[in-house]
Amino acid sequence: MSPETREATRAEAGGAVEAAATGAGDPVDSAPSPRAPAGGGSDRGATGGVIVEEADLAEQSRLLTEEGAGPLAQAEAVVAWLAARYLPGVVLACGFGVEDCLLVDLLSRVAPAVGVFYLDTQLLFPETYATRDRLVERYGIHPVAVRPRQTVEEQAEALGPALWGRDPDLCCRLRKVEPLTRILSGQRAWITGVRREQGPTRARTPLLEWDRRFGLAKGNPLAAWTARDVWRYVHDQDVPYNPLHDRGYPSLGCWPCTRAVRAGEDPRAGRWSGFAKTECGLHG
Repeated sequence: MSPETREATRAEAGGAVEAAATGAGDPVDSAPSPRAPAGGGSDRGATGGVIVEEADLAEQSRLLTEEGAGPLAQAEAVVAWLAARYLPGVVLACGFGVEDCLLVDLLSRVAPAVGVFYLDTQLLFPETYATRDRLVERYGIHPVAVRPRQTVEEQAEALGPALWGRDPDLCCRLRKVEPLTRILSGQRAWITGVRREQGPTRARTPLLEWDRRFGLAKGNPLAAWTARDVWRYVHDQDVPYNPLHDRGYPSLGCWPCTRAVRAGEDPRAGRWSGFAKTECGLHG
């Protein structure tokens, strides 16, 4: 694929994702209706179609796992399968952590037509926005910002200041889960950087699955990767990554709810420190 063709493909993918995020010119309130799954009938919500799709994904996940390929070959196979089955309705959810940066690089080689979006909570670290810009410059991607219905200031006026410090579950729902629901409602599949090694809540993550919460297929190409696998790839391929990782932040989120991790702590111990909370609701 020539550089010109690759750029045109990425631009088309970015336009498709932006259309799903914004709907008919409104960046907040509208999104297109879900598409039917490949081979799944005319209504993705029909019980029979979902059962078939879920079974197909489980079987393909099993086959890819049992092939015994190395981490990179396995991840490439997952991405290629998702692209072949679901394009143009498959997108990468990019949080600009190291796994997502890796996936941007991998997609640029294996499936450049896959669109990229990120949840712009308006509370991301400055380093995260800078990493976004570096990826745009390096890969020519067109990541779509999906934002909450309210600005931080509007949320504070409605619900009081610093909601994240009083009710982080509600804050995550408003600034992450609802925007994600909106963007995914126009897609058939999404790709994440979730790895089993990241914590007990992710320990059984399959390569492919039916996401019952959001009602579409979900691919986790890096599920079996170790942190060593990730960093070896990033350094070998000279992939731009978020400098916060070099400052003790293995898991990245919004700045009010994320701290550096101390020696011996779980990699996600820096998220919502002081609360009995380990996930924002996007993956469980």
